[in-house]
Amino acid sequence: MIHESLPKIWYGGDYNPEQWPDETIEEDIRMFQLAGIDVVTLNVFSWEKIQVDDHSYEAEWLDRLIDRLYEAGIYTCLATGTGAHPAWMAKKYPEVLRVDFYGRKRKFGGRHNSCPSSPVYREYAGRMAAFLADRYQGHPAVLAWHVSNEYGGRCYCSLCEQAFREWLQQKYGTLNALNHAWNTAFWGHTFYEWDEIVVPNALSEEREGGETDNQGISLDYRRFMSDQLLACYYKEYEAIKTYTPNLPVTTNFMGTYEGIDYFQWAPYLDVVSWDNYPGMETPPSETAMTHDLMRGLKQGQPFMLMEQTPSQQNWQPYNSLKRPGVMRMWSYQAVAHGADTVQFFQLRRSPGATEKFHGAIIEHAGHEHTRVFRESAALGEELQKLGDVLTDSTSRARAAILYDWETRWAAELSSGPSVEIDYVREVHAYYRAFFDQHIPVDIVHPEQDWSGYDIVIAPMMYMVKEAWAKRVESFTAQGGAFVTTYFSGVADESDRVHLGGYPGPLRKVLGIWVEEIDALPPAYTNTAAVTLPVGQLKGAYECRYLFDLLHSEGAEVVAVYENDFYAGMPVITKNQFGKGEAWYIASHMESQALHDLIATITEGKNISPLVPWASEGVEAAERVKNGEQYLFLLNHSRVPAQAELNGRYTDLLTDELLAFHCNLEKNDARILRKEHKE
Repeated sequence: MIHESLPKIWYGGDYNPEQWPDETIEEDIRMFQLAGIDVVTLNVFSWEKIQVDDHSYEAEWLDRLIDRLYEAGIYTCLATGTGAHPAWMAKKYPEVLRVDFYGRKRKFGGRHNSCPSSPVYREYAGRMAAFLADRYQGHPAVLAWHVSNEYGGRCYCSLCEQAFREWLQQKYGTLNALNHAWNTAFWGHTFYEWDEIVVPNALSEEREGGETDNQGISLDYRRFMSDQLLACYYKEYEAIKTYTPNLPVTTNFMGTYEGIDYFQWAPYLDVVSWDNYPGMETPPSETAMTHDLMRGLKQGQPFMLMEQTPSQQNWQPYNSLKRPGVMRMWSYQAVAHGADTVQFFQLRRSPGATEKFHGAIIEHAGHEHTRVFRESAALGEELQKLGDVLTDSTSRARAAILYDWETRWAAELSSGPSVEIDYVREVHAYYRAFFDQHIPVDIVHPEQDWSGYDIVIAPMMYMVKEAWAKRVESFTAQGGAFVTTYFSGVADESDRVHLGGYPGPLRKVLGIWVEEIDALPPAYTNTAAVTLPVGQLKGAYECRYLFDLLHSEGAEVVAVYENDFYAGMPVITKNQFGKGEAWYIASHMESQALHDLIATITEGKNISPLVPWASEGVEAAERVKNGEQYLFLLNHSRVPAQAELNGRYTDLLTDELLAFHCNLEKNDARILRKEHKE
């Protein structure tokens, strides 16, 4: 992905010069050079400045800015600016304005305010992308394209309603097929004409918080809206590629954002990019998991860290400053998990409006004599020293966790059995079991390639398509270890229940069937008592939220419930299937249980951690390039820490030689190259 003109980890971020006079821009460029900034993202929200009416474009100011930055040794990631339409467009063409969940027509304002089904919006956005790509094709400063900004939200207008009907006709072909898929005989919801179908919002099927009376239509509307937004992006993508076919095109994702199926989008991005904004109390494992998810969208390809803050957000309940060293450490955490860029929002703090208190490399003080600037400049110097050593390197893992937006939508729309159904929480619980033991794990889609993995974990695999079930059987029969959990194998892709007993098409490979599901408030717990010790699984573990009441159909019972009327029924099972094994975890287990489970399975597959031991709070990750191994050690604790090493290493930033041991200061990050000569 890295352009030959800048063969290093790109360092920079969003810059909004339209908010500043020329003398401030000149001073900013001077400070960018001091900080080691070498790529700036321009034009993210400048549509109104470039296109002042239907047909007039004024981009001379952008010409001058790109040229001036290039003279200073700073390249451009050029945005299309289409993340918010101009006021004149909303006034002249009100169809571009969205209708919200409650059926209210939006007025001009905010962002994410353009209807993705509006032909006018799509036409003007495509024209803007084409205008810019034509104007700057061949310009040596422009290294990449950034389409729109943080796509998201849903629209419920009449244009979307009609487009939804057309989308459904293409998907189902006939109303009979649609009625069957949605089980519309329930509550007499059968449709006889396509125009009887309406959008599922507060005026029809849904209620605030994601509750719905018809899961099928709500699930399809989420798929549809993700597709509509993708169509908007792709129109701009095609326009850009007409003029600059060799430059990478991306748009910035938002991690585990609920509203878009990023796996469906990933093939249409040349490189994935995303915006990372953890809070002060966000577990480091959750941030690491999201980095790995972004890397997994294109199954291992390095990604761009498009945005983070050098100091603080402005939109969280408590916008804490990043403590000294944390910005550097979190930047290297992104690199450790596959980022080939370190970029910020924003480079200079805005003087007004909603993001004026969002952090920036250049604070409101306006000079370089600040803690944040000093830390930013120090990081820029380190990235310069690293050069291209790490760029285009990859991660390697023998275990994978499945993640699927459709399954998440379906599970969380399920109308019971509990408000505690939380797909991302369950995925993170299993990811953390690997993270805490310093064992690399990839995050992949059920339809991606599993052939390189010995272990596949599928937390809360509520939706199971028949083809996915066949893949699970094949993977396990050939010697793989497969793990899934409660609330799995319940429904198909239309949210119709797999009849005959849960977990539906996974029943054979798991060797169990589920009779009932108990759901209790978080304060009520049960205990999983190990009756067949396997590996590190022993003793008893706390479990909560949902409790599957299941029966073995050949699976070994590893642990049973201790309490309630289902005491003695299985809660952890293991089924030998072909050359492999399939595990079922029938409740939400405490972290120690998952730690011991993953330790048991990885030891059985001879998978070793990246480091033999490390202090609590230390993260280990690895990237590999041309046969060289690069070990990242990150100390997320607020005290000094240590880690034991598997051999001898050289610190790429300090040139220190380390033998079997490494010390880390608080909030420290070290990048170590494995030495092959002992």
